[in-house]
Amino acid sequence: MNIGVDAAALGMSNAVTGHTADVNSGYWNPAGLVNVEDKQLALMHASYFANIAQYDYAAFAMPIDNQSAFGISIIRFGVDDILNTTQLIDSEGNIDYNRISLFSAADYGVTISYSRKLPLDGFNWGVNAKVIRRTIGEFANSWGFGFDLGFQYESKNEWKIGLMLRDITTTYNVWQIDEEAYNTIKDAVPGENQELPETTEITLPKAQFGVSKKFIFHYDYSLLAAANLNIQFAQTNDIISTEAVSIDPAVGFEFGYIDLAFLRAGVGNFQNLKDIDGKSSLSFQPNIGLGFKYKGIEVDYALTDIGDQSAALYSNIFSLKVDLGIFRR
Repeated sequence: MNIGVDAAALGMSNAVTGHTADVNSGYWNPAGLVNVEDKQLALMHASYFANIAQYDYAAFAMPIDNQSAFGISIIRFGVDDILNTTQLIDSEGNIDYNRISLFSAADYGVTISYSRKLPLDGFNWGVNAKVIRRTIGEFANSWGFGFDLGFQYESKNEWKIGLMLRDITTTYNVWQIDEEAYNTIKDAVPGENQELPETTEITLPKAQFGVSKKFIFHYDYSLLAAANLNIQFAQTNDIISTEAVSIDPAVGFEFGYIDLAFLRAGVGNFQNLKDIDGKSSLSFQPNIGLGFKYKGIEVDYALTDIGDQSAALYSNIFSLKVDLGIFRR
């Protein structure tokens, strides 16, 4: 649930909290959903770790009336067709390849979003209710529940400000472990896996603060500049880190031509790293992207981890957004 969605946002290094205003707002800041004028659909696919893991996303949003909107989205991140070789050797000590089976390890997130305009001019708010489902073959599965709360404000001079509070109640995932299946593998490696793992995972609250402004040049050209502060209430390797709070800044830019073609770039994920010899260094993740929009259909592409600034591999991400109203015209 922390990877991000929408190639347009990822191309800007996720610096979209302040200005997100479409079907993808259900993920980035549900307050932005109230700007959806008609039914919208979004799809995204990405492959990670040399195509080993697949990341898929689908979302739908629609206005309820001129003051509120609704959205729903689903995310799946999974590794499929994992070889289960725990039964490879039969009871007589013979290797039997017919005893190999396949399983998947997958995480699912379903989010239901609601957004509404506040009586104060320029203010919107939104809330997410999330259901988390995680499975590891027949060995274990879990359910989790959480809530997000978001706010947006647009000033009269068109500055946009957003605040997203993720997992505000703390999100808990409770695991159920199949002890019979566990007992068949616990002695596969002597001395390992002798005790059942913890059955509860906790996701602590986080906050994202964003600000953005769009500049228009000669009517045809535009530049959207945005910045985010991603805040965790714990000490991490973020560039700003204390015992109470850690802050990771991100900036993003989108250059547009007649609302038809877009070029995007951003940089974020600033981390303090310590080498094996004790020396410290700064790591960051630049992103770039392209987008094309025509008659309510927008196709976006993002390339992340440019220049091998982080440990992750390069990722090519594609997404599609459709205003379903075009089919009624």
